[in-house]
Amino acid sequence: MHAWHITHGAASDIGLIRHHNEDCFHADPATGLFLVCDGMGGHRAGEVASSRTVALIPQHLAAATADPTLPLVGSVRPEWSTATNCLASAVKLANHQVHQEATHHPAYAGMGTTVVAAWLTESMVSIAHVGDSRLYLIRDQAIRLLTQDHSLVHEQVRSGLLTDAEAMRAAHKHVLTRAIGVHPLVDVELGEVPLMNGDLFLLCSDGLTAGVSADSILQVVLESSNLQAVSNRLIALSNDAGGSDNTTVVVVKVTRRESGLWDRLYGRFRFSPTMDPH
Repeated sequence: MHAWHITHGAASDIGLIRHHNEDCFHADPATGLFLVCDGMGGHRAGEVASSRTVALIPQHLAAATADPTLPLVGSVRPEWSTATNCLASAVKLANHQVHQEATHHPAYAGMGTTVVAAWLTESMVSIAHVGDSRLYLIRDQAIRLLTQDHSLVHEQVRSGLLTDAEAMRAAHKHVLTRAIGVHPLVDVELGEVPLMNGDLFLLCSDGLTAGVSADSILQVVLESSNLQAVSNRLIALSNDAGGSDNTTVVVVKVTRRESGLWDRLYGRFRFSPTMDPH
């Protein structure tokens, strides 16, 4: 049995300007896997890229979980756990498949997508990230960004060429430096965070963060324990701020499961000093 009880809320909205929604998400408390993708490309190609990625990553993780000998895509990075390496492999596989489809279908040429993935296992969350969709951790009534945007303006901010305020007004603020499907290979940013009781994780596309600050996100999260209501409220705030893009929000909460009566009895007898294991 999974050590954590996982609940979530999720919402995706076209916004007020766009003609169709190229965002996709995956939310599965049973496997602990949560994804948000923000597609790009004309003629609905962005929607194709994001939907392919959202389908391929769970499939690969399910196969790798069922068969630990399954070869991973790309090299194994020893500084990360097996779960995180599996997640990286799934993202790289999605990149390969989306790139192949874009190469062989002229209507999909140049398509791509961001992806932010959180995979909750027994003791931690594995993180994989490409693009400017984000993952936040809300813990102890504080919010912390766990990903770095792979965009031109945020690279310029990190190098000191732009201030945060200038970045918000920059004409090229949506230009990505990494995306799924654009090139044959992709550099996947990885991370791991130990889980703590009561942790909340928020995955979102940049439609949310373009108009809603981290402080406002935190305030909404703290105001309600209903995660679906939180997701809906954040979508509404994004549209109130202009709704210039599709917006997707997935909010996840983890609470430690209480051991059942049988588990407590089993532990008491299993480790009783009066029992002779021989």
